[in-house]
Order: sequence, then structure tokens, then C-alpha cells
Amino acid sequence: MNPFHLIYRIIILVFIEICGGISLHAQEAKNASFHNTIEIKKGDSESVIIDKATHVVPTHSQLEALQDGFIGFIHFGPNTFTKREWGTGKEDPGIFNPVSVDTDQWCRAMKDAGMKKVIFTAKHHDGYVLWQSRYTKHGIMSSPYQGGRGDILKELSKSCKKYGLKLGVYLSPADLYQLENPKGYYGNSSAYSTRIIPRPVMNRPFQNKTTFTFKVDDYNEYFLNQLFELLTEYGPISEVWFDGANPKKKGNQKYAYQDWKKLIHTLAPSAVIFGKEDLRWVGNEAGDTRETEWNVIPFQKNPDSINMFSDLTENDLGSRTKLYNAHFLHYYPAEVDTSIRDGWFYRDETSQSVKSAEEVFNIYESAVGGNAIFLLNVPPNREGRFAKKDLKVLKKVGQFIEDTYRDNLLSGSEEHERLLDDDLETFELLSQNDSTIEFSLKQPIMFNRFVIQEAVSSYGERVEKHLVQGWINGRWQDLGEGTNIGYKRILRFSPVELKKIRIKFLKVRNRPVIATVGAFYYHQPMPQLSITRDSDGLVHISINDSMANRALGFKKIIFGINGEEPLRIYDGPFFLKQGSVEAFIRNEDEESPGSGVYFGLFKKNWKVLSSSHSRKNHLVLNAIDANSDSYWISDETNKEHYIALDLAKEYKVGGFIYAPKKIMGEGLMEKGTIQSSRDGVHWDEIGSFHFGNIYNDPSKRIYRFRKPVMSRYFRIKAEKIAGDKKTVTASEIGFSVAN
Repeated sequence: MNPFHLIYRIIILVFIEICGGISLHAQEAKNASFHNTIEIKKGDSESVIIDKATHVVPTHSQLEALQDGFIGFIHFGPNTFTKREWGTGKEDPGIFNPVSVDTDQWCRAMKDAGMKKVIFTAKHHDGYVLWQSRYTKHGIMSSPYQGGRGDILKELSKSCKKYGLKLGVYLSPADLYQLENPKGYYGNSSAYSTRIIPRPVMNRPFQNKTTFTFKVDDYNEYFLNQLFELLTEYGPISEVWFDGANPKKKGNQKYAYQDWKKLIHTLAPSAVIFGKEDLRWVGNEAGDTRETEWNVIPFQKNPDSINMFSDLTENDLGSRTKLYNAHFLHYYPAEVDTSIRDGWFYRDETSQSVKSAEEVFNIYESAVGGNAIFLLNVPPNREGRFAKKDLKVLKKVGQFIEDTYRDNLLSGSEEHERLLDDDLETFELLSQNDSTIEFSLKQPIMFNRFVIQEAVSSYGERVEKHLVQGWINGRWQDLGEGTNIGYKRILRFSPVELKKIRIKFLKVRNRPVIATVGAFYYHQPMPQLSITRDSDGLVHISINDSMANRALGFKKIIFGINGEEPLRIYDGPFFLKQGSVEAFIRNEDEESPGSGVYFGLFKKNWKVLSSSHSRKNHLVLNAIDANSDSYWISDETNKEHYIALDLAKEYKVGGFIYAPKKIMGEGLMEKGTIQSSRDGVHWDEIGSFHFGNIYNDPSKRIYRFRKPVMSRYFRIKAEKIAGDKKTVTASEIGFSVAN
């Protein structure tokens, strides 16, 4: 922490004492020592460790990242055209050929959604670069896009400045092109030697004349050269995103992260580094957050000296018990990442489902209101634009955020003015033994959201449990309860109208230091619809909440098939051989959020010819019963994990559909082969699939055959189970008929 900032804060606190403001123990002000990382000394008691935890604070860059709150992710590249999640590194560079890239549209849509920053996949695991790098030809310079002269990162940088968005870059440490190429750098066992970064390239001088000297191997030199390009020619860069995933390894390749960090801190001193000591992965890619997301995290080694950071996926990261076993305490916020579509890259408008605005807004409130950062991926289509569905969702999410959190309904209060100025640098210091804040309003307010922020930049995280109550019918009644607060906590509850509100801090680590509070109202939209199909191929559409049906008095359900017009009125189950169904409720003056589902070939009369042994109560028939709640688990004693199916008649099949079921301790099919047969006895292999990143993103996957196969019998065999598990799970297995 800047020492002048600390001195300034102590002067202000003393001034508050003199002026009769909220009391602060003079000893705490005198001895306060706040740092981003604090060492636990041998012999420190439990009470000393907890006190130290309350003196761990974010860096200025970490605080800015938390204040950004809602940010965007853009996955774009060869996978957009191959429809894969993870590429192979062997793709023809010419496959990347978007016809109308519109980075202004991307930024405009993200700005409308309320995002503050955009992170772009400049290089994904396939090694394909989307800027004019001096150090490789495997990228946009070898594509038809703008005759090989295009630079999408440069276009995006200009658009970010135009729309007032920060820019971050995703540069994958894994690089399958450099690994698979015989002359590639990744894992080539090259010797470590002194190298100058950046390496000069004829006729391509850098305007920035900074140079670095590192002792590194070939791949780290290559990586550092590319980092130099990104940080000096496309900035300012506010976040560098390092993905921990590594589809394939070779030659015991190691990453010289300490050198990467030195280069980043020199060239982009305000940037946070994701995947290292600045920001961490929340532990899943579904947008789920922990009930208690502490940002003060225990470490066994000083994080400043660590080269590789492990993923933190446990449910409990920062409780007192965890802190007692630490050697260092470090401020380490989480990013909650998920995609607006199932999968990180764009595939199509029929089989790839899109989250509704209500789903995205729910994740926003859980993440931003759960002491974390929300990172939402929106993948451009093969034209280079955001799809219409995605644009509609983003705009609506922005409206939800603006309409809900624009006006603090407590702002008219004359009490606790420091808590209502939306400033983290002004705050109230409460008693550790009697920690309560109360508001008595002149007029009653209707609200169903309550926001609380601690002064984390000044006094760290202190509250472990809190409660919001309202004065109703002559007594205090509970409205919402939460655990920790940290940078921001949003409590959500049913709408209530009242004049008196109080916040009780039930358990704390030190004297609570509260910066802001607010009451807000979210206008609950109409409910979403549930779309299911039974084994006979009949599609059923219903409202998720049966009570919402009567409460809303809706007029009709409208649906469409495969995006075709005209739309129809739903009056009962209808048969669908295969395809996508979208539906919504229409009232006279409003419509519900749209729901969409893609269905493969219907499964009436399907049979299991044979399979590997199944776990008791999770039989293989569950994989073809058209019921997403049931699922198959193969037995761990199997040497092979497979299922062979009889589709009852011959079809011209175009693809295999796998709906995984992620269960703690069980596995998912990551790689496998598909065979077909004319008689159910003799089998021919027709393809092999690789569902990249399925362990972290267990969404429905579709493997499209290179050419349609006319057959009745199919056999799917798992060749690799994600996470090196011993069993395979499947909610549903299906097939799509070729057009």
C-alpha cells in the first residue's frame, strides 16, 4: 500500500475522532499495518492470525478490477469455423475467414449490458494468433481475412477506446501449433540461455524501446516476445488472462512466469494478471459462486515467489480454520466466468442454446453481489458479429442492471450519510460487540435487494455473518441473511414495504468498517418456460412455476420451430422428429423471456444392444429414456466403457449428441470413437470425437460426422474419461439426422 495513502487515512480517522464521529480505537489507528500479503509467523496465536487477516487489503489494480464488476470475454478464432471447443494446432490458417467483423458492434453491445472491460482471446490453445505478430505465420496474417493484413485485436482496441471500455488480452500458455509443428518451440528441449526481449525483426521495429534480458528457453522467449507485442502496441492493457488448461504436453515444458510477470509489471503496471496472484478462477465455468467467497486466502508459500498457481475448487477457501494453517495470507479475488452460449465458441443458431437475460442477471447478482467479478463470454459468429439472440440478451441484462441499481432507495435518509455517498473511502467504524446500523425513513419504501460494502481497500474483510431486518407489525423481522461481505454483498428476498430497516453484524473478525449500504427494487419479470420432449417425440411446454400461471393470468404461449416463421400458439403437445424449439409467454403488454431447446432424433423403440456394466440404480437405459433427470453411470470395474444402440430403423445420421451429467467423483466422456453397423454385429469406425474442456464446461456436446452415415446401429466407446476418473456418466445420448 502507498505509505502516503496510509498516512492520509490515519489523519482522516484522527479528524473523525476529534469531530465526534464514529469512534475508532486509537491503538488500531496507530498500529494499523495493511498489506496485500501478510506472513504468518511461527507462534502466532489464532487471534493474532485472524487480526492479521483483517489487515490484508487489495492492491489498487485489484480494487479497480472489483469495481469493474461485470466484464466481457470474446472467444474467436479457428474454432469458430471448425465448431470445436479446443483446436488441434493442425488447422489450416486459411480456415479463419469472417466476412464482416464488427468490433464496434461487440463493444456497443457490451457497453449496453453494463460491462466495463473486454478480454479477447488473442491466442487460444491452438496457437493461432489474431494480431499481426512478428514471431509466427500461424495466424491471421496467413488467412484470407483482409488479404492477410487484418488485425482484429487492433480493431477491438480502437473500438474499446471509442466506447469507453477497458481492454484485456487472453494469451494461452498452451500452444498446440508450437507443440505439433516439428520445428515448433513448445517442449523442444532447447537449452536455457540469455535472450533479449523483444527479439528484433527486420523492417518491424518497436516504437517502445524498452528491452529485457532473461535466461529462458525457446518457447518462453517466443511467449515473452508476443507478450511484448500485446502490451506495447494494443494498450493500455488492464488485464492479462492466463488459462490454466493444457490439452496436451510435451518435453516437460515449463513456464517462466516470474519473467512474464516482470515484463507485464514493467509494460502494463496497472494490469491485473488472471490465473496468478492477482485474480483467481472461481473453480467452475457454469457461473456458480460459493455461498462464502473470501478474498483473503491462505498460502503455504509467498504468492509473489510462486511460479505455478493451482486451481482452487474447494467450497471453503478462507474460513478461520483454513487461515490457521497458513504461512501467508493474500488478497486474491475470484472471477466467475461462464458463456452466454453452451460452449465458449460460436457453433450455430439451432443446437447451441443461449442463456436468457434472466439467467445472466441472476449470475450477475450472485457473482458481483458475492464478493467476486463476473466475466461473461459472448462469442462472435462466423461473420464476425454477435448473433441477434445474444444482442437481445445483453441489452435486456443492461436494462435489468440499470433499472434495479440506478436509484438507492435509502438516499433520502438523513442518517448515516457516509454510507450513502457511494464512496469506499468514507465509512463507519462500528463496535465489535454491538454492531448494528439502523435507518428510520420518512416514507416507506418497497425493496427486495439490499447491498452492503466493506471498506476493503482500507480495512480488509471483517464481517463473517450479517442480517438485514425490517420493522413489520411492531417487531423486527428477518428479511435476508448472509455470511461474509467483502467488496460487495447483495442480499435478495421477497418484496417488502416499510420505513425502518436495520443491519446486524452477527459475527465479525474485527470491528466492522462499512463503506456503503443501499436498498433497491428488482421488478420480477414473467417466468420462463420449460420445454421437454418425451420418448415418443411429443414436445411439452409448461411454466416452471405453477403459481406464476395464475398470478400472471397469461393469455397464450407462443412457440417456433427451427427459427422459422410464422410462430404458433401452443395448445398441447406436438410431435417433433428433431430440431430446435423456442417459446415464450405473450401478454397484452409484455413478453416473457424466451426459452430454447434443441432435440436430436426422437427415441421411441430405441434399444440397447450391449453396453459395459452399469452402476446400480443408474442403468444404461437411463441414457436413452428422454429424461434429463435420470442418468447412466458405468461401473468402475469395466475395462471398456461403451454403449451400442439399435435405433429401430435406418436413418441418414449426421451427428452424435452427448448430454453429460457431472457428478462429484464420476467422469465424463472427453474422447471417444463412434462405430456404425448394418447388422449390429460387425462394426466400422466412422469417427472419433474430442470434447475439449468438458470437465469444466459439462454442457451438451455435438460431434458432427465428416459425412452422413446411413445406418441403424451405432456404438459409442469412451477412450478417455475427463479428470482421469474410472466411470462414465451420461444424462442422454442421441443422434441428429442429416439434412
